[in-house]
Amino acid sequence: MTALADIALQKPKTVQIGVSHAKEEAAAVREAIAEFGTDAICFVLFFMPDRLDPEKVSAEISAQMPSAAVFGCSTAGQITSVGYENDALLLIAFPRRHFRCSSTLIKPLKSSSIESTANQARVLAERFPRTGNWKTVAFVIADGMSKQEDLLVAALNAGLGDIPVFGGSAGNGLAFNETYVVHGGTAHRNAALLLLIETDLAFGGVGFDHILPTDRQMVVTRAVPDERLVLEINGVPAAKEYARYVNCSVEDLSPKVFAENPVLVRNGKTWHVRAIQQVAEDDGLWFLSAIDDGLVLTLGRGTEILKTLEQELEHCCRQDGRPDFVIGFDCYLRRLEIEQNDLVGSVSRILSANRVFGFNTYGEQHLGVHVNQTFVGVAFYPPRDEVLY
Repeated sequence: MTALADIALQKPKTVQIGVSHAKEEAAAVREAIAEFGTDAICFVLFFMPDRLDPEKVSAEISAQMPSAAVFGCSTAGQITSVGYENDALLLIAFPRRHFRCSSTLIKPLKSSSIESTANQARVLAERFPRTGNWKTVAFVIADGMSKQEDLLVAALNAGLGDIPVFGGSAGNGLAFNETYVVHGGTAHRNAALLLLIETDLAFGGVGFDHILPTDRQMVVTRAVPDERLVLEINGVPAAKEYARYVNCSVEDLSPKVFAENPVLVRNGKTWHVRAIQQVAEDDGLWFLSAIDDGLVLTLGRGTEILKTLEQELEHCCRQDGRPDFVIGFDCYLRRLEIEQNDLVGSVSRILSANRVFGFNTYGEQHLGVHVNQTFVGVAFYPPRDEVLY
């Protein structure tokens, strides 16, 4: 059996990967595309740092590859062939011999109803002809500052039926200001890209975190749900009460504290992280997922993030081999915790060895639910005549 380290040295067989650190858009795209082979390309996904102009990147890709559809987004970090990066333009090209796609832009998000979004997704799926025994998966990338992802994924889940939906919210480093999705050569805010991907490759969903619930609970007693803003917890200003639970002062609350002391909500037998973004005025708390009055929050504790990552990606391996590649949507809070614990090198080696490509998000979409502090992805497997052992 080939060692995992040896497999990591091989490029994916079914997609093409291009990376550039050039400072100017045209040069970056040319350098990234230079790594591509000769396969005819159906579509290209690009994930970019905030220093680049998304429309210039899209235009340059289209100029260099006029027959390919182009989609992308701004990010809170990229996952390339070497693992975590902050300053890389990542291009993933999907060849026609294994992939077909259809897309739509859902805009505006804030004024769209669940019914209208579900219908838009349903129409897209109905108009997308099926190919033989090929199967379909949906990717969604939303404006990470829209605060609409919870309703969006519920609507997509309703509209797409048995088509599984995975995705992430676009980011902008740790600035939390403007995030973009790129569709039709234009960078859009208050919008989401829905991409239906049909493939002859086997694929499987990935979704996990490393957070376990404790016995410490608190109740949201005053909130502004539309803004994901919690004003009071247990009848006390939210930031003050949360700070008391985690034994620090309000002044010391930071992304580091939020990453290490997440709060969770329970849905049946499943726990989901409701990540805190930052402290608001009057000691409120901005969240990255749906919040409402009366919601019970449970303080979580992290387990071994390195061990969990390695084990969960190892679970992607099937009897007939390892994935050829994994598209990963990895929460920026996970990355922040990894950086703070000096684990970037170790995590990057694991991501690289498992050929994970993607970006760090402001939230993740997993099978109809918007979550935080989670790794979500799709593992694609090589054709049976090209099994990786």
